[in-house]
Amino acid sequence: MRAVQISSLDGPDSVTVVDVAEPAARDGSVVIEVHAAGVAFPDALLTRGLYQYKPELPFVPGSEIAGIVRSAPAESGFSAGDRVAALTGLSDGMAEVAVVSPDTVFALPESVSLSAGAGLLFNDLTVHFALRERGRLAPGETVLVHGAAGGIGTSALRMAPVLGASRVIAVVSSEAKADIARSAGATDVVLLDGWKDAVKELTGGRGVDVVVDPVGGDRFTDSIRSLAPSGRILVLGFTGGEIPTVKVNRLLLNNVDVVGVGWGAWWMTRPGYLATQWAEIEPLLADGSLSAPEPSVFPVTEAAAAIASLENRTAAGKVVLDFGL
Repeated sequence: MRAVQISSLDGPDSVTVVDVAEPAARDGSVVIEVHAAGVAFPDALLTRGLYQYKPELPFVPGSEIAGIVRSAPAESGFSAGDRVAALTGLSDGMAEVAVVSPDTVFALPESVSLSAGAGLLFNDLTVHFALRERGRLAPGETVLVHGAAGGIGTSALRMAPVLGASRVIAVVSSEAKADIARSAGATDVVLLDGWKDAVKELTGGRGVDVVVDPVGGDRFTDSIRSLAPSGRILVLGFTGGEIPTVKVNRLLLNNVDVVGVGWGAWWMTRPGYLATQWAEIEPLLADGSLSAPEPSVFPVTEAAAAIASLENRTAAGKVVLDFGL
C-alpha cells in the first residue's frame, strides 16, 4: 500500500510517499480502507523531531482518517462497507489501510464527504471540548478566535454559534484569510494589525467572553486585556512558535481565567468520552445545523507540501490528503 513516510528529521521537505506492507489486523480491531487523511500541526513538528511524541524512524504520520470499513468485529457496531471517520493516535493515519480500535471509529452521516470527514475529528472534537467542557460557553456569549483561517480556527467559527455563541469575532492576518473566516461563519472579522482596539470598538469596550487561542505568541497578553469580566482564554496550542507567560495579577484584578485545553489527555483517561462527544456532534452534522468543514485537499503525492503549509502558516482551513487524487 502507499503511505506517507518520515525517514529523517529534516522538516516537511524530507517527507516521501512509499510502498509499505499493509498493517496486520488485530483481534477486535476495525480495518479501514483509507480514502483521505487529515494533516495537523503536530505532523509538521514530527518532521523535525519537535513534538513530545517521538516515534522511531521511519514512521507514518497522521492522526485522523476517513474511509470505508473493510472488516470489523460483530460487537463493534460497524460492518464492511460503512462510511467512517477514525482517530489513529499520533501516527499511521497517512496510509491506504488503517487498523484501529472500535472506540475511535465514528459513523459518518451521508451528508459529510470522506474528504470532509478526514478533517473533522481532530479539530471539531478539540473545539467541542474547549468550548463545552473547558470554556463553559453560555448562550449569548461572544467568542474571539485567533488563527481563524486555520483548521482549529475555522472549526471554532463553525461550532461556536451552534453551541450558543451570539457573536464570533475572527482575527486573521490578511484579507484573503478574512474571506475564509467569513465563509466559516464569523460574524465579524478583524485584521491582526490593531486587532485589540478593533475588538474593543466592536464590543463597546466590554470585551469578549471567550478567546480561542491556538496561536500563543505575543498576542496573548492583549487577549487577556480583551476579556470581559469572568472571561476565559482557552489555550489550545502555540502555532506562533513562542509559548507565552502570564502575570497572574491580571487574572486577579480583572476576574478572568486562563484555561488549558488538552483534549487528548482528557479523553484518553476517560473511557467513553469520545462517544459522548460524537453523540452530540453527529446529529448536528446530519441535519445541517453544524456545517461540515471545507478542507484544503492535496493529493497524497503532495504530502510534503501539505505538511509544509501547516509549518509556514499558508494553510487555508483544515488540510487533508486524498488517496484517490
